[in-house]
Amino acid sequence: MSEPLVTDTPADEPADAESPPLMADATARDIDLSEGERLVRKPMPALEAVNDRFLRNLRVGLFQLIRRSPEVAIDPVQVQRFSEFAGALPAPASFNLVSMLPLRGSAVVICDGALVSALVDALYGGAGKAKGTIEGRDFSPTEQRVIQRLIGVVCAEYNKAWLELYPLNMAHQRSEAHLQFVTIAAPAEMVVATTLRITVGGFEGTLRICTPYAALEPIRDVLYGAQHAKALAEDRRWVNLLTREIQAAEITLMAEIGRPELTVEQLLTMKRGDFIPFDRPSRIALAVDGTPLFNCQFGTHNARYALSIEECLRGEQSHWLGGLHVG
Repeated sequence: MSEPLVTDTPADEPADAESPPLMADATARDIDLSEGERLVRKPMPALEAVNDRFLRNLRVGLFQLIRRSPEVAIDPVQVQRFSEFAGALPAPASFNLVSMLPLRGSAVVICDGALVSALVDALYGGAGKAKGTIEGRDFSPTEQRVIQRLIGVVCAEYNKAWLELYPLNMAHQRSEAHLQFVTIAAPAEMVVATTLRITVGGFEGTLRICTPYAALEPIRDVLYGAQHAKALAEDRRWVNLLTREIQAAEITLMAEIGRPELTVEQLLTMKRGDFIPFDRPSRIALAVDGTPLFNCQFGTHNARYALSIEECLRGEQSHWLGGLHVG
């Protein structure tokens, strides 16, 4: 839809009569309301924190899959048009559409041929030296099974990375061999892309996760919230749970009432009914595992021997009592 710019110049005056310099240079331009570009702000601190956790999780998940220690590196998050993202993809590649419940829409996980070849080599006992060729053909049934296992690992570890931030559930929907069947976004729409470079043996492959920004818009407050990234880094839920468990743990208090000294001769001559005299100190230390915590006074309470705490040998500062970690 095109519409020229309209000025308030009277009809009986020339259009450029005594016009301000900016208005004199103004020209009509076309505005297409159907192709409005979505404004996307960067950086996304929460998403960067999720990707850092996903990096660590994926390294463990891949080790459990191939029984080798892969090297995994992650690139900064890229925000670009879907057409630009698709134009930079290598061939061949496996396109795996995944749902992102409870968000609407779908994302795509892309495994390039080099990564698939490296994983097949590792799973079937290869030494990581002979690189298979996939160019010019579709993925074989064996390679497709390896891809399915890889996508299962990616979905599981990605969900763990989001667990403390948002209940995102990535699940595999279907796989495609050609990009034209992947319709997660229009060519002009903005997408958020995460690229991971995985090295197995002597070969490097690439794993990409591409999500339409429109699908992430319902949680944009989460993506741009620095406090969410900080909470994710500190893992407050784990800290609070550990604090409660430690504070509920049972310990044994030991108090040394006295320490008499005897010779071996005195000990050998002792018989039933003998008493061992000792001097009771004015203050008795109450300790846990050899570490004194309190100075106490020995006495009785309700016809029972008891200790009255008179001094704490440990400060009551919050850092020692765990107060800083209690939400």
